[in-house]
Parts: sequence; structure tokens; C-alpha cells
Amino acid sequence: MTDTVQTEAVGGVEIFVPLNKLKKSPRNARKVPHGEAAIEALAASIQHKGLIQNLVVEPEVKEDGTQTGYYLVTAGEGRRLAMLLRTKRKQIKKSEAVRCWLDTQNDPAEISLDENVTRTPMHPADQFERFAELSIEKGWAAQEIGARFGVSASVVKQRLRLGAVSPKLLQVYREDGLTLDQLMAFAITEDHARQEQVFENLHHNREPWIIRRDMTAANVPAADRRAVFVGADAYVEAGGNIIRDLFSEDRGGFFEDAGLLDMLATEKLREIAGEVQAEGWKWTEAHIDYPHAHGMRRFYPQSVALSGEDEARLDALSREHDELAEGYSSYDEMPVGVAAKLEAVSDEIDAISAKRSAYDANVIAHGGAFVVLHHDGTVRIERGFVRAEDKALADPQPENETEGETTDPETVEDEQPDDDDENVQGIEEEDEEPGKPISDSLTRDLSAHRTLALRVALGERPDLALIALTHTLTAQVFYSYAEAGCLEVRPTVTPLGSHADGIEDTPLAAKANEAREAWAERMPRDVADLWGFIVGLDDEKRLALLAHCASSTVNALRLPWDRKPRTLQTADRLATALALDMGKDWTPTVDSYLGRVTKAHILEAVAEGVSEDAARHIADKKKPEMAEAAEQRLAGSGWLPAVLRTPKAEVERSAPVEAEDLGSVEQPSEAEAPDTEAEDGEASFAVAAE
Repeated sequence: MTDTVQTEAVGGVEIFVPLNKLKKSPRNARKVPHGEAAIEALAASIQHKGLIQNLVVEPEVKEDGTQTGYYLVTAGEGRRLAMLLRTKRKQIKKSEAVRCWLDTQNDPAEISLDENVTRTPMHPADQFERFAELSIEKGWAAQEIGARFGVSASVVKQRLRLGAVSPKLLQVYREDGLTLDQLMAFAITEDHARQEQVFENLHHNREPWIIRRDMTAANVPAADRRAVFVGADAYVEAGGNIIRDLFSEDRGGFFEDAGLLDMLATEKLREIAGEVQAEGWKWTEAHIDYPHAHGMRRFYPQSVALSGEDEARLDALSREHDELAEGYSSYDEMPVGVAAKLEAVSDEIDAISAKRSAYDANVIAHGGAFVVLHHDGTVRIERGFVRAEDKALADPQPENETEGETTDPETVEDEQPDDDDENVQGIEEEDEEPGKPISDSLTRDLSAHRTLALRVALGERPDLALIALTHTLTAQVFYSYAEAGCLEVRPTVTPLGSHADGIEDTPLAAKANEAREAWAERMPRDVADLWGFIVGLDDEKRLALLAHCASSTVNALRLPWDRKPRTLQTADRLATALALDMGKDWTPTVDSYLGRVTKAHILEAVAEGVSEDAARHIADKKKPEMAEAAEQRLAGSGWLPAVLRTPKAEVERSAPVEAEDLGSVEQPSEAEAPDTEAEDGEASFAVAAE
């Protein structure tokens, strides 16, 4: 093709100008330069389809009126830059002839402005449908379409997904009945019937997040513990479909078939349960949720001394571990070989350390384990449960034993005290029968004196009082033996599952269970050995055990049939002393709060947690939409309902009374005495709160 560069410009003709003879016109109306993406798109279009629209040019003229041989691009600067990009990529030469329209009659600035103003862009819905047609009719993949239009494959996939939305909804979008954000929310699936059903059920509140929620109401988020446990690959391999949201962060999408997901999770848990049963357990059960109502007694592993060989090997491994890790703060900093060796050493250390505790052979032979899913999708194995019919076999020791004492039924009547005889005779008649035990009345008398002496002595020994209290609580909390201790302290552990659905599967419940199991694994199997175990603890660990036992008895439930204002007042004081922040473990959602209160309460929550304006903005919504909108606005605000708030610490506290002054304090009369129940707990938590 020959260059057509005229020495005397004649307007209104088509000419061909070498690319390197074209310049940007100083009178181009566009001052903001074209973006890189736009130039990329133009370059791709020209590469595959040629120059669809020619450039409008005028000759460059010197001050003396002579032409320079160059041409100024009046309209088409973007196309000029796109062709220069093609030369940079070695797709064309700099001398490539470019088809141009020579215009010397019109004002170049007006032409440039006209080109950018006097045009109507294609409606996005038409664009989406045309992209879909290219994919269906020509069979082009997203990568090929993207290459022809200079956009990424991900952008093409988005446009294809939008083009696959129900034609009915696309028409509503064309008529401005839907926004682009709303249309993208419908495009989360390609099920036209589902899209139209959700659209028909929408009310005046058409927030995109509400549409997405309704579109995926029957699906399982990828963050669900079942999905995490099974994994996307296994689910898809089994025939499941994962819905992907191409327009927002979906964190892995949504698993469409909840039934299939449950089946896969249960099968995988059963496989693990089979491996656990191979340890020798009589039975194992696999459940997605932990069966809280199993009603079985649980046994825990007991401490076992390592063999001399294992102790020596553990010492050697510990030294090797320290030598390998010296100078490194993480595995990432280590050479690959060192990191692999260190990991192998750590695994062997863990394997030997695991031998320090083991279940009794009787418990394994007659007991079992539950294999369940943890809240984060990891496997939770709970061993040591014994069914009622196997309890005697697993723990042959009777719970109640009478030490060295037998009773002859025929002598029971003779041993009962005769009140009439005691009134006549001040001294019991001496019984000549050798070996006969003393009477119950005398035993009761003597034990009363001993009990009083124990009370006084224990009151003077706070250290032993701590041991005795810890022993009594531990025996009942961990062993269910109320008769194991001599203190008449009865801890009541109230299950919370019946008061709040799903509370046992929360991270907070997992933390409480882990703390309990950590203690249970250290304790002796026989409650008779518990006293020695507690005495052997240092002060810090003993206090920690007492705190754990005491914590399991906390009851701050507010029940309509159980009015206990002073108990709840003390619970508030305890929360203040502990600086309890429920915002770390609880958030207001439709299920947890907003969907279960009145509209007035919802608006009050938004006003307090966000602003009055935010509350007014949702005030005209129906309750379901209002609750959902409130959940979005309150997310991350830290707002809590009054029941969950921790009262502020009291500023003023009464001065403590010295111990030696107690005897000299004048006691108030009964009429003047304060309500001790109302004051209960104030002194206990005053120091902690301060």
C-alpha cells in the first residue's frame, strides 16, 4: 500500500499516512489522557479486526504556512496510541499506513469535541448479551474473547455471567428497574427460575446483599465447618456444584447440595472413627454435632511414667531440637533440609510425650469415643465414654465402700437407742459382749465435737481451707462424688444448651471444654487419690484448679420463673471485677437478637451503636428487612444489648476492716443489722474491681 501524503492538502478525502507521520493535535478536546486499559482494548480490537474507524487529521503547518509533512490527529488519538502500542510489541512497523480522513474545512477542536460528545454508548445489557452470543454461537472461551476486546478473562466471565441472567430481569435492568449491583447479585447463579422467584418475592428493600442472601438461602457457605472438613475438591468430585460469586468476595463460594455435603462429612467422620476404634475401643460413633444428651460416664487418661529408654531418647531429641532451631525464629528462615529435619524431630518428641498419659485397659475394652466436627471444621475426638451397661466392667471399684464394718441384721434392733431408757438412766448399761461397737448416739455425740474442732482449726489455716475446698469441688465437678469431701459445699453446674441453641458449638464453649479436659487428663482415676494430687500441686496450679471448678458453677441466667435480683446483682459485680467484654464473643445478628425483638428495639440498637441518622434511614422498613439492614450496620460496632453489658466499676469503696479490730467492733442489733444478702458479694469483688 502506497503512502498518500499530499503536498497540498485537499479537504474531504481519504488518505493513508505512515504511522510515524502522525502526531497528537494540540487542539484535541480530550485533556485527560486515555487509560492503559482503554488503549489495550483498542490495540486488541485493531489486531483482530483491523481499523474499523479511520482517524481524522489535518496537515501540520509551519509559521510561514508551509507543511511539515506530518499530520495532526484531530479525532482518533486513542487509536493512534493503540497502534503505537502494536509497534512496541513488534506487531506492525512504524511506517504502517494508517487510513485517515483529511479535514481542512472544520474546526479541529470542534471535531474532537463532537466525536466524544455526540454519541450514545451501548446499554450494558446489550453488551452482556452480545458477549454471551459470542461464547454460545462461536464457541469462544473467555480467554479468546478477552484477547479480541483487550480485557481480562475474569472481566469476560463477569460479562458472560451477567448475559446469562434471566431475559426477564435483563429487560427490567434495561428499563431501570434494577441497578447493575442488583443484577450482579442475581447473577450469583444461572438458575433463571430461582432468579425470577427471588425477584418476585422482593419488597421495597432490594439491597444487593439481601438478594445474594435469598439466592443462596438453601446453600452452604464455603466457610461452614462441613465444607471446610470435606473440601471443595472432594465435594465436586462427588458430583456437587459450587456457586461462585464473580462480583464480590465469596470466600470460596456456596455449596449447592447441603444433603450431599452432610453425607460426605459423615462418611469421612466414620472413616476416622474406624481408625480410632482400631486403638482397641469397644465402640465409636461419628456425628457432625456432639451428642450432648448421651448420658454416659466419662473416664480420662492417667499419667504414665516413661521408660528409661524413652526418657533418654526424649532428652537427646530435646537437645537436638534446640541445636537445630538455634538462630532461627521460624521454619521459613531455615534451609529446606534443616526445616525438614527439625519437623521430624518435633514429631518424634510429640510421639514420645504422648506416652505420658494413657487410658486404663478396662476403659478401652468397654468404652468408646465420639468423632465429631469442631466449630472450625477440624475433627474433634472425645474418648473415654462408658455406657451404663458397661460401667461396672470398666470401673470394677464400687463407688461406696464401708471400710471394715459388717452389720448383722438381727442385732440392728438391739443397737437402736431407747429414748425411754435414756430418760430413766443417765448412764448406759455396760454391755459385757466383747467386740460390740459403741452406740450410734455416742458416735453422733463425739463426731459433733470433732466437727466443731475441725471448723475452728480449718478457720485458722487458710492454706488447708483452700486445699479442702478445692478437693470438695473437684471431686464433684470431675468425679460426681458428693461424698468424697467433708465440706458441705455442693457445686451446681447448670447446662446452658437448653437456654441458647448452638451455644455448645461456639468457640467460647470449645475454650471451656479444652480447659476442663486439660485438667481431667492430669487427675488420678480413683477419687481416693484426689487429696494427694491436690496437696502435691503448687499454690499457683491449686488456685487455677479452684478457679476452674468455681467457674463451672457460675449461673447468671435471667429466667422469668426464677426471680433472683441479688444473685444477678452479684453477677454484675463479678463481670465488673473481671472487666468482661462480651463484644469479643457476641455480635448482634438477625438470629441472635435483631430478629427476636420489636422494631423499636432494633431502631434503638442502631441509634446507639451507629447513629440516629442510620436508625432513621431504616425506620420505614418492614421488620425482616429492618433486622437485616440493622445487622449490616451494627457489624463491627461493638454494640451490646443491656443484658450483656458490663456495669462500670464503682468509684467509692468502703475502707477495709483490719482483722485484729473485728473483736472490738460493736455488733448491730437485729433491727439495725444490714440486709446481708443484699450486700453479698460486694466485699469479695471490691479489691478486684479497683
